[in-house]
Order: sequence, then C-alpha cells, then structure tokens
Amino acid sequence: MRYVGIQTQQRRNNLKSAMLLCLFPLILIGATYLVCLFLGKSMTERYYADPNSIDPTLGYFLSSIPWVLGLVAVWFVIAYFNNSSMIRSATHSRPLQRRENPRVYNLVENLCMSQGMDMPGINIVEDDALNAFASGIDKKSYAVTLTTGIIERLDNDELEAVIAHELSHIRNRDVRLMIVSIIFVGIFAIIAEIMLRAMSASRIRSSRNSKDDNGVVVLMLLIMVLSAICYFITVLMRFAISRKREFMADAGSAEMTRNPLALASALRKISGDPGLEHTEREDVAQLFIFHRKKSGFFKSLFATHPPIEERIRVLEQF
Repeated sequence: MRYVGIQTQQRRNNLKSAMLLCLFPLILIGATYLVCLFLGKSMTERYYADPNSIDPTLGYFLSSIPWVLGLVAVWFVIAYFNNSSMIRSATHSRPLQRRENPRVYNLVENLCMSQGMDMPGINIVEDDALNAFASGIDKKSYAVTLTTGIIERLDNDELEAVIAHELSHIRNRDVRLMIVSIIFVGIFAIIAEIMLRAMSASRIRSSRNSKDDNGVVVLMLLIMVLSAICYFITVLMRFAISRKREFMADAGSAEMTRNPLALASALRKISGDPGLEHTEREDVAQLFIFHRKKSGFFKSLFATHPPIEERIRVLEQF
C-alpha cells in the first residue's frame, strides 16, 4: 500500500467529513417533507374537489420548512455552545489543578510546545478504569479528560502517547466535528419521537372515525419506516466519521511521540478495563479513546471505533 502523508490524509478526511455533515440538513428537509405528506393526506379530498387549490403537501412543506430550519438552528446553537457543561455532567468530570498532578501537566505542556499548540484544559474523572477523551469546539473550550485509573496505571511513555492521541483529535478538529454530529443525531432522535407520537395520536382518532381510510394507516406505517431509515443513516454517518478519525489520531500520536509502540501498549491495557459504566449517554461515550461494543455483525456496524486489534497492528507496523 502506497504511503500517504498525514497532512494529505487530514485534508481527505476533512473533505469527506464535510460532505457527510452536509447531508444532515438534507435529511432534515426530507424528514420534514414526510411529516407534511402525512398531514397533506387529510386534505386530499379537498384538494381534488377544488382544482385551484395548492397541493396540500407542498403547501404544508413551504410554510413549515422555514420554521423547522429556524428552530433547529436555534436548538443547534444552544447545544453547540453548551456542549462542555453537557459532557462534564454526563461523564462526572472536573478540572484537574496543576498542583494535584504536575506529572500530567508536564506531559501535556511538553507535547503542546513541540507542536506549537495552545494548552487545552485538563479534566479528570474519578474512575479506576482506563480511558480518556478530548472535547471542545474552540481554544477556550478544548480539554483533555483522563480517568484516575489511566493516570495511575500507565507509565510515562504510555500516558504521553494517550495524551498525544487526544491532542491529535484537537489538532485535527475531530472533537468539533464529533460534537456537531452528536447534536444533529440528537435532533433527529427527538424529531423521530415526535413523529411517532403524532402518528399514534392520529391512529387513535382514525380508529374512532367510522369512515376510517385504510390508506391513512398504510401511509403512517410508510412514514414510520422512512423516518427510521433517515435516523439510521444519520447514526451510520456519525459512526463512520468516528472510525476514520481514530486511525488519524493514532497516527498523530505516533508522529508526536516518535513512539508508536507506547500507544499500542497503552491500548492493550485500556482494552482490558475501559470502564464507561458511569456514562449513561451513548453519544458522549463514543468520544473516549476506546469504547467497547459486543461482538457481532450489527454490533460492529454500529461501533464508534475500529477494532482495537487492528489499531494495535497498524501502530506496530510504523
């Protein structure tokens, strides 16, 4: 396989990731049209009775899409700028003071100085398991979070390699991309739930109507299936972004430390006790350096990280 430089890989991945993120608004527009199609069904008889009336589905869509996009934009902005507090709450992390652990601060500072990076915040999770993650959307909010277990149970070379991995996520702007995708998927989850509730209520009303049209039930089922497909696609896009960028972060760690075997050794230890039991939110848990998933085809399809054995194998080939 021909070698491709890290900078070239970053550009390629950034382009692919931007293309994936552009699909989110398109899927949102498609989901909105499905809702309008459902609402327009009840206007069908009136539409055909009056040849001058506008298609009810199109009418609903044109009048609702500005509101939908506007509300989602406001929702997105609020979630985007409050992501740090959300992540801290979900992981039970807190800021780590320099006097608490000068060793960790020295490792982070030395790596940042070698790369000309600004020093991110350092957070800690009181957990004996071994894990770490990076978060934030800009220089003020970038942070590297480590569990107490990974700090205590890895030697200096291994811990430095893990920190370099997380700094690579920040340098490559992976954390910003992942937070954006997490927010979008959360939006679609809420929309899907609203649609299901609306269809359930409509089905109850139609069952009370003696003139119940079987076509309405069929349309509701169709909308339910299509909505599930839309949500399924957004989840797969988020996972695809994550899997690609884990390899890039591993490569970035090897470049920073000039010691890929240290990260390979750290990953072996982390895989034995990654923890995450305290993190209830699946979307936040995917930020960690290793997120265990059960085996099986569908489990691997939804995995947020590539197999750790494959990551170790690639590192050992550097």
